[in-house]
Amino acid sequence: MSVVSPVLVGRWAELGELDAAFAEVRAGTARTVLVGGEAGVGKTRLIREFGERASRQGARMLSGGCLELGVDGFPFAPFTAVMRQLVRELGSEGIAALVGGRTEGLARLVPEFGEPGADETGQFQARLFELVLTLLDRLAEQGPVVLVIEDAHWADKSSRDLLAFLVRNLGAMAALMIVVTYRSDELHRTHPLRPLLAELDRIDRVSRHELARLSRREVSELMGRLSGGEPDPVQVEKFFGRSEGNPLFVEALMEADGRISPDLPESLRDLLLAGVQRLPEETQELLRIASSGGARIEHRLLAVVSGLGEVGMTRDLRPAVAANILTVDGDGYCFRHALIREAVHEDLLPGEHTRLHTRFAEALEDDPTLVPPGRAAAELAHHWYAAHNTEWALISAWRAAAESDKAAAYASVLRFLERVLELWDLVPGAAEKISSPLQEVYEQAVCAADLAGDSERGIKIANALLKELGDDPVKRAFVLERRGRMKHRAGRDDWLEDMRQAARLVGSTEEPTTEGARSLAAFAQYVFMGWASEEAYEAAGKALTAARKVGDPLAESSALLTLACLHGHLAYGPEQSAELDEAERIAVEHNLEQLILRSAVNRSHFLEGSGRHAESVDVAYKAMDQARRWGLFRTQGSFLAINHAESLYSLGRWDEALVVLEQALESDPPRPHQACLLQLAAHILYARGDLEGAAQRIAQCRRIGAWEIDRRLQEYLPMVQIEAQLAAAEGRPGEALEILAEVLPFSGRPDDSRYTWPALIVAARCASTVEELEPFLVRAEAMHTHGPLQELQKLTFEAELTRVLGTVADWQPVLDGWERVGQPHTLATVLVGAARGDGRQGERERAAARLDRAVELAERLGADLLRAEAVALARRIGGRASPSHGLTARELEVLRYLSLGDSNKEIAGKLFISAKTASVHVSNILAKLGASSRTEAAATARRLGVGPV
Repeated sequence: MSVVSPVLVGRWAELGELDAAFAEVRAGTARTVLVGGEAGVGKTRLIREFGERASRQGARMLSGGCLELGVDGFPFAPFTAVMRQLVRELGSEGIAALVGGRTEGLARLVPEFGEPGADETGQFQARLFELVLTLLDRLAEQGPVVLVIEDAHWADKSSRDLLAFLVRNLGAMAALMIVVTYRSDELHRTHPLRPLLAELDRIDRVSRHELARLSRREVSELMGRLSGGEPDPVQVEKFFGRSEGNPLFVEALMEADGRISPDLPESLRDLLLAGVQRLPEETQELLRIASSGGARIEHRLLAVVSGLGEVGMTRDLRPAVAANILTVDGDGYCFRHALIREAVHEDLLPGEHTRLHTRFAEALEDDPTLVPPGRAAAELAHHWYAAHNTEWALISAWRAAAESDKAAAYASVLRFLERVLELWDLVPGAAEKISSPLQEVYEQAVCAADLAGDSERGIKIANALLKELGDDPVKRAFVLERRGRMKHRAGRDDWLEDMRQAARLVGSTEEPTTEGARSLAAFAQYVFMGWASEEAYEAAGKALTAARKVGDPLAESSALLTLACLHGHLAYGPEQSAELDEAERIAVEHNLEQLILRSAVNRSHFLEGSGRHAESVDVAYKAMDQARRWGLFRTQGSFLAINHAESLYSLGRWDEALVVLEQALESDPPRPHQACLLQLAAHILYARGDLEGAAQRIAQCRRIGAWEIDRRLQEYLPMVQIEAQLAAAEGRPGEALEILAEVLPFSGRPDDSRYTWPALIVAARCASTVEELEPFLVRAEAMHTHGPLQELQKLTFEAELTRVLGTVADWQPVLDGWERVGQPHTLATVLVGAARGDGRQGERERAAARLDRAVELAERLGADLLRAEAVALARRIGGRASPSHGLTARELEVLRYLSLGDSNKEIAGKLFISAKTASVHVSNILAKLGASSRTEAAATARRLGVGPV
């Protein structure tokens, strides 16, 4: 089968590295890039994309692939392919002209140059190598050349020797870039390419990259690109689990309707089993046994089940490890890829399958220590089920659910409880076997789905449980409340009705109960998040009263947290909410994990909204770590990640923020959380000048439609704001104002002003007439401000208005305020606004000073859009642009050593960075200074007075 995926996803960092290397080549420095990765991971697709980009920049692309039989009988296979390409493009006469007519040596590669002569002196290979080097050098003198050698793991010795010769002599070359790809999964311990790669990697002009498998989110994106639609999260989970992020495997497993194939396609099976079938028969038999052991199998367990002695098992395993079919993992073994294990396992006959899994289960029943602590229950559940022993499959699944619950592995709890429900009707006396009724299994499964954040499955289980329940109002209210919040997370429109019905049911009881207090508290929490109505106040008050009467700390803490949010405008001031403090104290005292995390969510939210960004970062960071330990990262941890990233963004720590956002999105969070994470990423990408990337993130937000679930301002208004900013950046300020009209109606929410002021500031910057400003002025006049940050935002809005109103603003208090708050990007933006006002008043010197400061901040942040605006304004006003000419602080450091004649490796050593990073900095410096070489860059820097040179 083809091992090239038609779609490129998740390789932009690697593509950037290749682009940076090519930029150096265009500037006159030859480079080699080694690209490794397993079969199907996307090497060829990456190189194809890079080749298209390089070709558009004038590169001559030469490509040759090694053949699987090259080691035995096809010397110089990739170079023969390159030479044939050149003959087609230039003709034999054109090649002869480039090498001064000395083409006899090339006859050993292609017949167009006649019959190869006898090698009487034994110097043929040396002459050929020099001839190829000369030919490439002459081609590079005409323009940049990219030589791609693919599948170097199959290269014959002659090809490896010629490749090594070319790379070692790069220093004598002009604009040549060599790209070598290889399959890392083919490089067994004695593979001849391994020492060559190690040798080449030590050369200064060589960089090496290993392509990792795709992340869960990237698999989802690939599925969407292949199918042309938004992939179902359940299908994403299945694809990611089976493909383990290999893009080719994702493509091969996808059926026409976008769903996953239950069976391995024959072409994929052949690819997976090719290496297995080359192994000795006794090793293949041991692999069949190991395939029944799961993704990872312990050495001792495999020894017991196989019945082989230590010597025999080691002998039979060694070829599989040497061939990289199995990898050693501590005291056990893993198949290199899960699909290899699946392919081997599917080759078992039905009787073999049952017998092997029974042997594994019996071995573990006899000695659970054959696997690490905590794993025996789950392994037994797997093997008894695979052995078709329904009674023991049910019992072991129930036990495994309990063990997983102790480890806070809620997704596993849900999976095992679903197994119990699946087997229930097949096992007579199932309730006696596990000492629990069916209703209890359902209730635990609903709770596990809720905690795991698996809302769709949880909703289905809750539906089934409601059919099992009688008329008990408290129990029905419990299930309805859980189903309501799962519907909310899943984006179902009818979530609120479930919550209301639960509240009505518990309200019908004469005396307060713990269950009733909790249902009321949950109702208040969720109604507040979307509607902030009197219902939320009333329900929270009732829940608090009931909780204190029955002595339930969970409901009491929850109700207090909701009341703290309803009074949130008070928390934006210098004092924290007393209700929040009390709620957190109760949660910590009673070890209520979910409420401890919810308290951290609220506290970090209030700290960020009051301008205390660093404190917010600390609170959210610590709580995210707790969420991971407690198995709650997918739900509450992803919410904390929103607050953490928002504060990092405010502080200008954008790289950190993007990492946090990506990790949270990888956890497959609820839809509202996805929307917030994506719009935060859009804000950062917009600020960095990546308008296309920002627009893509916002388009994803629109498709998610999370704000439609409960009208939360933090999901909707920032999205509206960035859409308006994108329109303005593309020269459509009128359209931006039309978009911002969404903020004009008062929402009635306590945090209305928090999310409206930033949008009003954007409106003030986009408006060109008083008439356009009028509705936004009315909105601002009617709006309250809460806390010092909102006061500063109001002051900024009023200062921005003066441009349209024709009045003069005192910008200094605004600038001082943002300096104190510590938002560098906002400060830089306001500096540009202040400088624009200075320019109107003829204060050119003050404007220039402010713009220099703005450019300095923008360069430190990588805020390319703002930097370009500041530089353009400086030119119009007549002040300086920036003393750094666009170079960042790190690039100025690199420039200092570059001017002293240091190599990339020497620069890297002095600045404690990698040679690859130094290379990227050098490429950026050359581009920004318009220099074609390192020498020219140093001379230009001295002439312009740029940097400490």
